[in-house]
Amino acid sequence: MAEGRLKIVVFGSFNAGKSSFIQALDPRSRHIEATSKEGPTTVAFDFGRLQVGDQAVYLFGTPGQERFEFVRQILSRGMDGAIIVVDATTGVDAMTRHLYGQLKALKVPLAFVANKCDSPGAVPEAVCRDLPGEVVHPISARNGDNVHAALDAFVATLAAR
Repeated sequence: MAEGRLKIVVFGSFNAGKSSFIQALDPRSRHIEATSKEGPTTVAFDFGRLQVGDQAVYLFGTPGQERFEFVRQILSRGMDGAIIVVDATTGVDAMTRHLYGQLKALKVPLAFVANKCDSPGAVPEAVCRDLPGEVVHPISARNGDNVHAALDAFVATLAAR
């Protein structure tokens, strides 16, 4: 993106909280979703924008189902950074590992957020153990805890590059 603008793509497994994370950051964000037997799910993408310091940040949330790999590839084009949302109640799963491997291969700047830290059974420390050497920000997208701090910290690392 142009100077002063960042494209950050948000990845994660189904029901990790990607849409909720973007909505907590930008309450006016847009979502393209459908209803499944598990409830609403993103079927195309989420879009949010906000200002972080002097950076205009554009957030693109991806669907978490495997069948939407083509959408993730399209949204990934031209990204300045990626955030992987991990459900702290279920931990790092196969989809998260797959996304992590793909993004590491692309050498894209990357951050992790452990979501649902306010839920019973959440173990953000386990997410940290499963991702050694990676910074993991504990958040609750549902109530907004630490979402802005996590994004601000990641944007600071991108600005420093």
